[in-house]
Amino acid sequence: MMFRSLKRFNYRTWFTGALISNVGAWMQSTALSWTVLTVLTANDATAVGLNMALQFAPQLLLVPVSGLIADKYDRRKVLLVTQSTMGVLALVLGIVVTTGVVELWHVQLFALAFGIVQAFDMPARQAFVSELVGQDDIANAVALNSASFHGARLLGPAVAGVLIALVQPGPVFLINAVTFIAMLVALMRIRTAELVPSPRGAKGLGDIVQGFRYVKKRHDLLVIFVMAFILGTFGLNFPIYISTMTATEFRADADTFGVLSSAMAIGSVTGALLSARSARPRWTVVIGGIGAFAIACTFAAWVPSIWLFGAALAVAGFTAQLFMTNANSMVQLTSAPEVRGRVMALYGAVFMGGTPIGAPIVGWVADAFGPRWGIMVAAFTCLAAFAIGAVYFARVRRDDRMSRTGTLTLPPPTESIDVVK
Repeated sequence: MMFRSLKRFNYRTWFTGALISNVGAWMQSTALSWTVLTVLTANDATAVGLNMALQFAPQLLLVPVSGLIADKYDRRKVLLVTQSTMGVLALVLGIVVTTGVVELWHVQLFALAFGIVQAFDMPARQAFVSELVGQDDIANAVALNSASFHGARLLGPAVAGVLIALVQPGPVFLINAVTFIAMLVALMRIRTAELVPSPRGAKGLGDIVQGFRYVKKRHDLLVIFVMAFILGTFGLNFPIYISTMTATEFRADADTFGVLSSAMAIGSVTGALLSARSARPRWTVVIGGIGAFAIACTFAAWVPSIWLFGAALAVAGFTAQLFMTNANSMVQLTSAPEVRGRVMALYGAVFMGGTPIGAPIVGWVADAFGPRWGIMVAAFTCLAAFAIGAVYFARVRRDDRMSRTGTLTLPPPTESIDVVK
């Protein structure tokens, strides 16, 4: 059943709060990219890339500590702190932008601070899903989380584009600050007695390295991490792709930028809901998703009209989401509960932590050779990721460790824990 996780009060409460907060997050992301590109610079894609780098670099640098905290402390309490802090940061940025005193370094400082808090929020949030629904429904809950995130993307960028065109970007950040209240209320309403707590496998700083050792022993996870790193580093820089194509290739304005971002979200939601129908993640979908994404990016790079560009974005969102949802579910399902927080922190670090490398490179390519060639960076690199996954899949299938559909035989919990030792 596609929506089975929503039968649980705790997950339903979480889902509602996250959906509202995600709308605000996408509004902020749209306003931030447009502000840097058109208000604070003269269509400088490199500046947009640098801003993205500052936001995502902390996820890579803080991964040892952030994963340890997710495994050692009460994840609900960790999320209360991180969500409150990000709400305050959004409020401060909204005030600075609305009053007209904003400068580029203000936005860059905000991106860095927001990224630091987000580095602690992400592993705790992803690992907390298993406590909301239990082991059996993790894949479904992860898929519905993705549907919520990208469903908000249908509304958030479009609303942000209209608001920017009417009243400038400042109010968008203020609205995002208010939406954090929904997430805080949801976290406080969760029935702690109905949670399915994971064993706490981290006690101190000496346990940081355990997560690295665990992933090093798991070749299947290493392959997923490599593919995710390539996609996150070079493939998912769509704030750069869409903003530069909108402003320089098609000569359109902010509301068109918002609509195009929403078009991509249509595909992402469809991909997430399709993944929610499956009880188990599949390697065929992981590999096929990233290969099809490379093809969609190639099409998006060379279409002659803005409408075809929007259609290509929808396909890119769909195929990328097939990879992301199945990869995320596979990492969570096959990781021992004792180290799940640290493994998810590592996964988040390789997935989004590569943005500080990729975003400035993609921005420079877009500035030097045009935005179409910036998108081709995503196509070429994700084609390489597809090849890596395909080679691994062929080898494992030859050893009969996978079903024909690409579903891995999951190890029992005791075997997962033994790998760490």
